[in-house]
Amino acid sequence: MNEYDPMRASQPASRKRARRLLKGRNGWIAAAALAAVIGLAGCATTTSSSAATSTTPPAATAPAAGAHGMPGAGGSNARSAAAQGGAAGAVGSVSTPTFTMTTSAGQAVTVTETSSTTYQNGTASISASDITADETVLVLGTTSGTTITATQVTVQSDDGGGAAASTAAGVVPFQQGTPSPAKADGQIPTDYTEGDGTIVSGTAADQATEAALAAYPGGVVDRVVQLSSGEYEVHYIGVNWPHHIFVDTTFTVVGAN
Repeated sequence: MNEYDPMRASQPASRKRARRLLKGRNGWIAAAALAAVIGLAGCATTTSSSAATSTTPPAATAPAAGAHGMPGAGGSNARSAAAQGGAAGAVGSVSTPTFTMTTSAGQAVTVTETSSTTYQNGTASISASDITADETVLVLGTTSGTTITATQVTVQSDDGGGAAASTAAGVVPFQQGTPSPAKADGQIPTDYTEGDGTIVSGTAADQATEAALAAYPGGVVDRVVQLSSGEYEVHYIGVNWPHHIFVDTTFTVVGAN
């Protein structure tokens, strides 16, 4: 008569079956196969449970360097590399091949010059040495954060109204930790969703950048996106508002949010 074994009785049914299989001639083979099946089932359960309870967000597919106030942004048109844009402001220190400037909204910008950078005063060509402190310049080029590798630097005859013009346009200077105002000006494309569009370059990007900076002075354009309608969305950083400036196909600003 078999004695009652509490340890054996408490063992899972899977172990009892494995023990019975071991009694056969080929029991060790069957037991190994059964253990593998049990093990795989356990792994699958663990993986599924881990995935269901994990709170770790997926890795970003594009650089994320802050929200809108500073470099970067999400969405399908988020930059995977530096993109064409620009800024306007008062020249600070000059140390070839770089100079600094400050936008009318107070954002500091570093401008890097190259051998292919062109310089103008109005429509007249000038040289790099003609760029001096306190002049107001428009810089177009490749923007990475608040650093612009300049393709063109244009001296402007005046500062466009400076900080007063920026304030009058409703531009809100960037302040860390301050929420962006939820407001919109003008006409926003009815079907626009943040992240829509395709990043553009060349003359179209330059013209859209210039139009946006003239209408809403003080920001830094870090990319220009063409929407399915043919219009452009100019993306601003370095300010708390606006973040998106909309420019039509004639390069006229029609709205901002």
